[in-house]
Amino acid sequence: MTKRSSALLTALFASLMLSQAAAQANDLNDVMTRGTLKVAVPQDFPPFGSIGPDMKPRGLDIDTAQLLADQLKVKLELTPVNSTNRVPFLTTGKVDLVISSLGKTLDREKVIDFSRAYAPFYLAVFGPPDAPISSLNDLVGKTVSVTRGAIEDIELTNAAPEGVTIKRFEDNNSTIAAYLAGQVDLIASGNVVMSVISERNPKRIPALKVKLKDSPVYIGVNKNEPELLAKVNEILNAARTDGALEKNSQTWLKQPLPAGF
Repeated sequence: MTKRSSALLTALFASLMLSQAAAQANDLNDVMTRGTLKVAVPQDFPPFGSIGPDMKPRGLDIDTAQLLADQLKVKLELTPVNSTNRVPFLTTGKVDLVISSLGKTLDREKVIDFSRAYAPFYLAVFGPPDAPISSLNDLVGKTVSVTRGAIEDIELTNAAPEGVTIKRFEDNNSTIAAYLAGQVDLIASGNVVMSVISERNPKRIPALKVKLKDSPVYIGVNKNEPELLAKVNEILNAARTDGALEKNSQTWLKQPLPAGF
């Protein structure tokens, strides 16, 4: 290879690297210069994200995205995504952040970074607020409805002590209906499902009794974006202190943030 060819290849490689960096444009300086925060959000997973009667997006994730944009003093641009394309939209530079009920896994951590948690997502046993239950042993003698084969069924079966009656139903609607009708004492499900129950029957609002599995949700940030990640965490930490995260949880999940969240 001649010196001229080598120089041309070097220049071409540098140009490609610069083009790739420009295409991503996801760090904090880019967001501030652009004046717009681009966020991937769900559109079919209430209460985290859905389309309201006014045909506008609404939900906990949308409110969280707006909180970040407001604190950054930039405009918010929402991009609807699903569970399959939300991470690729981030890694290819289509959005700056993913706020889409995103759980943290080892595989995902190899591809993107995660903020601190901004909302709880967990499986638990729920029941009437005045039910004196705070541990698995308190479930003895009680009947708990659960959807057959669901992850909460597996978790409860493995954790429940002898003397707990687990009543299994074939679908979520039947599991919920049994609790609302008083056919069972308690229900095992996810906190997202509990928000739906609260809307259906305010007189039998399910309160958290025993947590089975904790899997909070996080904001996804591209790798090698330390300034943006730090700023997101700074805003979330302040929102935890001033009650904004608590308000979001109460509004959309109908549950307070867990102690120590």
